[in-house]
Amino acid sequence: MTGVCRWRYVSYNCLVRLKSSIIRSCQIQCLSDDQVLKCLLQLIQNFPRLPEAKISAVLGPLWQTFVSSFKVYHLSIIQASENADNVGYDSDGSERSLESFEIQLFELWTTIVGNSMLAKVIAGNIKELAYYTISFQQITEEQVQNWSRDANQYVADEDDVTYSCRVSGSLLLEEIVTAYEDYGIDAILEASQVCFRESRELKQAGSADWWRLHEASLFALGSLSEHLCEAQDSGYNVRDLLEQMVTDIVGTGVHQYPFLHARAFSVVAKFSSLISKGICEQYLCNAAHAIASDVPPPVKVGACRALAELLPESNQSSMPNNIMGILSSLVDLLRQASDETLHLVLETLQSAIKSGGEQSTSIEPVISPIILDVWAQHIADPFISIDAVEVLEAIKNAPGCLEPLVSRILPTIGTILSKSKIQPDGLVAGSLDLLTMILKNAPAAVVKAVFDTCFTSTIQIVLESDDHGEMQNATECLAAFISGGRQELLVWGGEQGSTLKMLLSAASRLLDPELESSVSLFVGSYILQLILHLPSHLSPHIPELIAAIVRRMQTSDIAGLKSSLVVIIARLVHLSAPNVDQFINLLLAIPAQGYGSSLAYIMSEWSQLQGEIQGAYQIKVTTTALALLISTRHPELSRIEVNGHLVKTSAGITTRSKARVTPDNWTKIPLPSKIFALLADTLAEIQEQVGDDADNIDEEDSDWEEVQNGDATPQDIMYSASVPSNANPSVEHLNAMAKVFDEDEDDSYDDDLAKNDSLNEVKLLDFLTNTFVNLWDSDRPLFEYLCQGLTNPQRVAVQKVLRK
Repeated sequence: MTGVCRWRYVSYNCLVRLKSSIIRSCQIQCLSDDQVLKCLLQLIQNFPRLPEAKISAVLGPLWQTFVSSFKVYHLSIIQASENADNVGYDSDGSERSLESFEIQLFELWTTIVGNSMLAKVIAGNIKELAYYTISFQQITEEQVQNWSRDANQYVADEDDVTYSCRVSGSLLLEEIVTAYEDYGIDAILEASQVCFRESRELKQAGSADWWRLHEASLFALGSLSEHLCEAQDSGYNVRDLLEQMVTDIVGTGVHQYPFLHARAFSVVAKFSSLISKGICEQYLCNAAHAIASDVPPPVKVGACRALAELLPESNQSSMPNNIMGILSSLVDLLRQASDETLHLVLETLQSAIKSGGEQSTSIEPVISPIILDVWAQHIADPFISIDAVEVLEAIKNAPGCLEPLVSRILPTIGTILSKSKIQPDGLVAGSLDLLTMILKNAPAAVVKAVFDTCFTSTIQIVLESDDHGEMQNATECLAAFISGGRQELLVWGGEQGSTLKMLLSAASRLLDPELESSVSLFVGSYILQLILHLPSHLSPHIPELIAAIVRRMQTSDIAGLKSSLVVIIARLVHLSAPNVDQFINLLLAIPAQGYGSSLAYIMSEWSQLQGEIQGAYQIKVTTTALALLISTRHPELSRIEVNGHLVKTSAGITTRSKARVTPDNWTKIPLPSKIFALLADTLAEIQEQVGDDADNIDEEDSDWEEVQNGDATPQDIMYSASVPSNANPSVEHLNAMAKVFDEDEDDSYDDDLAKNDSLNEVKLLDFLTNTFVNLWDSDRPLFEYLCQGLTNPQRVAVQKVLRK
């Protein structure tokens, strides 16, 4: 018997035994044999194509177990009217309880739904599966007690993926939508409506627990908010159901049903784009009232969520007095908040300040000291301290708040930085982060005030500190100084040349090859500011700068750092235009360890890293710089060989041990061929982003089929390495390419420090088109030679621009 047949034989016997075990578990209702579920789960995961007849024999008893176990779960866990099974642990240390059993059932159903074959078998029962799933998602009595006592636990369980039937049920509903699409959405909406109707019937019958099923229906819909918003756009009437469910809650006692009111606030926030403006405004007013009232903590949590989402979309002219009241109430909440609730209140406060406009000015003296106190107390907690800085940034951007905020912050921050060596851990790094926020987009007068107080101290930290966080934040702070001060920065320092000397000394330290790579992580952004704003002052030092960059790259073990330094080299290529030949000669004259010149080393790294460079600005700078380099047709470029294609010389799967013994084997190709392929691939990606007409697509498909039907390499399997992967580029890279092409967007580039670069005005598609056309017109033999190394999609992309 072969191995496969033996496994099938074993699996069939297991299914027979599992069927008996499941039936027995269902009959005795102890539901303790979780090993049965684990075994069945493993079978379905490892044998996804088991015969339908065999697996169907198990699905019936499994469904019966699922349905009957809900009755036990409802009485024992949700209502806690009967004693639940004691929690125990199996030999592996896993919890054994009724709750854990139900969670395993959910995991099993999620796996079944995710199996395309089994999903067809149970398709007729999906509505019932959705109904019972929502029923299982009701808040348990234990959760009511825990969350009523501890609002932090409520927030944490809402935000984090916890081990519970509520979370497992949401995962199953998500899988149902994925597997069944419109049919799945239909089933879930109908199940939600049934649960909502049953909750109303329970309410009319006088049941004290009617709210649980109503809340569970809202919770289930909220967990699928993205899918349901899209469904509304596709013709589903999600809006009416949601509006009926949330308006039905208005008028019920907030103290009697706090979790229902909290859920309604959360759902209105998630579906604000669907729900009518009138209902949203009603809930916004209710939320503003709730945070100022004596209501249970869960209600205030829900109200904060609603305010954070609804305030930016609200009509501020209709609620000028409310904003001030909301801000005051949130400040009061902030004094009481801790841990998880502190995050939520800070987030809500930030949203309220941004929505307050000019009204926020009068509250700055009240809010700022409290937020600064929160920031100082939680400086060691990066999440809370970042939240606090974001609130301060919102205050800074409010009309009339910048100057008083800077006056409040600057004296203390100046003292901290001037005595950086005696400060508690994290305070210096946090202060530099706060300072960078203040400098961002600040007027020259504010930048000068900060410069006078903190610039020298920031330089000293870069030159003397060994703390990674301090070094990184100081680097970003110096970049912000240059971006805000520009040429005037050199005058503020007093003694002629002293400021420039300090800036260059900082660059030298950050490029020290002996430093750990993570310390230098943001040096690229810093040097970029020197290039953009102090080019004439930097020019005499460019040879030393390039040599330092090469040494730093050669000792770096972080690809992101190398990529950022490649961007600097690329920007220097642009700086040298139209004399790019001279820049190439400069690189040839600078030595690099292990290479004939810095040019050889830099281009070997650049050609490998180009496909991994992220960011629209960075892609544009490096791509256009490569185009400038190849356009020179400098003879030394052809003498440099770089990695071309990865050669797979052995058949079978490459294991880790095999990879260690057999390193990657690359073909070597001339540098111009590599650059040409990289440019062609960028062109193809842009064309893919904007789409092509049907004729062009058909033509490309036809050409590709010809290549596939042609001669293949019989021995070695070649993998193109001229791009990140033409067939499967990274999502981040494609997103960045989309931003590169979308020239008209006001916020096309995320990097604020590069927004003033004139290269942002370059139309990348036009630039590449001109490069290929000029090379075609000026040196056709070279052009045709370079085309020989292109893949078919790359060649098609180039042909399209030549035909225009």
